[in-house]
Amino acid sequence: MTNEDFSGLKIGILVDDGFEQAELAETRRALDQAGAETRIVSPKDQWVRGWNSTEWGDELRVDVTLDQARPYDFDALIVPGGVPATEALRMQPDAVRLLAVGFVQAFLAAAKPVAVIAHGPWTVIEAGTEWVEQVVVVDGNLVSSRMIALFGRARRQA
Repeated sequence: MTNEDFSGLKIGILVDDGFEQAELAETRRALDQAGAETRIVSPKDQWVRGWNSTEWGDELRVDVTLDQARPYDFDALIVPGGVPATEALRMQPDAVRLLAVGFVQAFLAAAKPVAVIAHGPWTVIEAGTEWVEQVVVVDGNLVSSRMIALFGRARRQA
């Protein structure tokens, strides 16, 4: 995926049950191999379960709960897709939904990179962005799908 060196870059991955397993796994593997430290952030307190195409997938340990996560502890944020997960983040009771929206808004306000994959923009739209139907969108520090160049910039700024 990249020849970039992301050593020391701390990346939060915001998910709920039903995240698209392939989107998270492949992205996380590539970032970890490039030296980044990735951490699962979720409203769930111990485990979060993926969605693998047409059925439930693997469970991942939650590294930090959403209510305990602090944007200043991360250099960048990824919001993978998965219809069940993005719907859950958008539609949960107000306190949890607002936590997710506030978490994303803090990254955008701090000009930290935010990458969204597939249905991941649904959560970001709730944070006050505008939807554009294109394969890849880069708007300041917000990118859909292709995140390597943007995260490379974050590494150079850190």
